[in-house]
Amino acid sequence: MRWRRDGSLRWSLIWRLMTMQSVVLGVICILIVGVLYWTGGLLTLESEDQVIGVLQKAVDRDAKGGLVLRPTPELVSLRKKVPGLWFVIRDKEGHSLSEGSVPPEFSHIGDSLDAVSQARLGWQLGDPPRPNAVMRWSKTSAGRVQILTGPGGKVRLRAALLAIVIVMMTYIGPLLILMVIATLIATPIVIRNALAGLGAAASEAAQIDIDQRGTRLSVERVPAEVRPLVKAVNDALGRLDEGYERQGRFLADAAHELRTPIAILNTRLESYPVSPENERLMEDVSRLSILAEQLLDLERLNRGGLRLLQVDLVAMGERVAADLAPLAIAAGYRLSFDALRRPVMVMGDRASLERALINLVQNAIEHGGRRGMITITVRPLGAIEVMDEGPGIPAADRERIFEPFYRLETRDRGVGLGLNLVREIVELHKGSVVAVAGETGGACFRMTLPLSGESTAN
Repeated sequence: MRWRRDGSLRWSLIWRLMTMQSVVLGVICILIVGVLYWTGGLLTLESEDQVIGVLQKAVDRDAKGGLVLRPTPELVSLRKKVPGLWFVIRDKEGHSLSEGSVPPEFSHIGDSLDAVSQARLGWQLGDPPRPNAVMRWSKTSAGRVQILTGPGGKVRLRAALLAIVIVMMTYIGPLLILMVIATLIATPIVIRNALAGLGAAASEAAQIDIDQRGTRLSVERVPAEVRPLVKAVNDALGRLDEGYERQGRFLADAAHELRTPIAILNTRLESYPVSPENERLMEDVSRLSILAEQLLDLERLNRGGLRLLQVDLVAMGERVAADLAPLAIAAGYRLSFDALRRPVMVMGDRASLERALINLVQNAIEHGGRRGMITITVRPLGAIEVMDEGPGIPAADRERIFEPFYRLETRDRGVGLGLNLVREIVELHKGSVVAVAGETGGACFRMTLPLSGESTAN
């Protein structure tokens, strides 16, 4: 069945309800047949009817006009099967014949039933037991005669089954059809209304995001049978939130603790004489400092600490270029800043956007091949680019490099958080960041942010 494959609660309930209704109506049908048989009601199930049919074919008249019975095969067989067979056959002219031990109650009753076409005689429910009989006026080869007889043996199974089928078709069938139609129409409506709260909880669960912690599923309209499951899911969400908070606090605390020894190490290295080894150590310490700042930035973003104000991308690009120029020059690069003279305003958190741009420039310094030009360009439509002249990024990796801890080379000394942090910041500002091929074959990272109303007006 399809509902079994799909696990549909609606069709499962419909199928079970219809099965139960069929069983109940079948039992009711059997009870009706029994009651009608027991009380001598509308159902014609007694074996006397079979006897009348045999006698109707066998009755005839003799030469003097009297009533006789022809020894038909059916009559011969009936006499053998029913030793206590009795009957009375008469017509309105006074001719009659009888056979067997006729009960005294019925020996002369036929004379008073000339105006009755057929009758069932016997005891009603609650009366003392007494003989049963059936009387019927029938057309025969001897004309119209009255046949009165008692039980003629056991009722045939086929006759009993036929009677049950008749009752089913007459009484139970229409009722069953109405109940099935009502079930098909009412059950989906009832189930939909009963599970409306569960559907709302499922919609709430589909909207849960890692950046929206503290969300819980509503239990007000959820059925009582499903409420423990929803509460268990809420408890699991609570434990996940607690674990995520602990992890965030650990990263923030670790980053804070790292800042002091990194600063001390950097001060001590600056006091040593200038040498290639010392410069390399300074770069490694700078990378550690950047990692600590990235961890702190991630924690600030997870806590939703953005302050959205108008930010001038041109001014921000100038500050970053000025701050990182010594680092780029020390690594063997030239640093260029290209922008329009007028401001390019976007709505955002200045510190976060500045951190994103710093990460892009530091990424270019780290992977640009330690030669050529690093260019920071501000575009009029809210885009800012960082381009280098290094080996570039393969097209197959231009999307994956924004994943956390992903590195192009296993020997890369970075940890793979910088570009992921850039994407997190830009997406929180409803913008986008992509990696494309640079004009000189190197890598080009483009951040695009929604313009503020002031820039749109300009």
